[in-house]
Amino acid sequence: MTNEEFQKIVLGELRKLNEKVGNLEQGQMKLEQGQVKLEQGQEEIRKDLKAVIEQTADLTEFREEINTKVDKIIEELNTIEIVTSKNWNDIAKLKSIK
Repeated sequence: MTNEEFQKIVLGELRKLNEKVGNLEQGQMKLEQGQVKLEQGQEEIRKDLKAVIEQTADLTEFREEINTKVDKIIEELNTIEIVTSKNWNDIAKLKSIK
């Protein structure tokens, strides 16, 4: 093998190495850009999660208020049923007196 042939082989290998290094650098840049995008996405997810937590707290409070109101309505309906029952009883007594 001559000196010129050896130099051509070495230059060819160096070109391949330079190309591979360039590809690695581009890949690293893409990874860094991807990391920035990932961090931005995570920040958006955190904001959305915070909003969901706040809405859940509001809905929980609303649910408790509604449950309290429904319980009150049930009590009032029971009272109305008792009063209606007494009224029917009184009406029946009045009809029997005739």
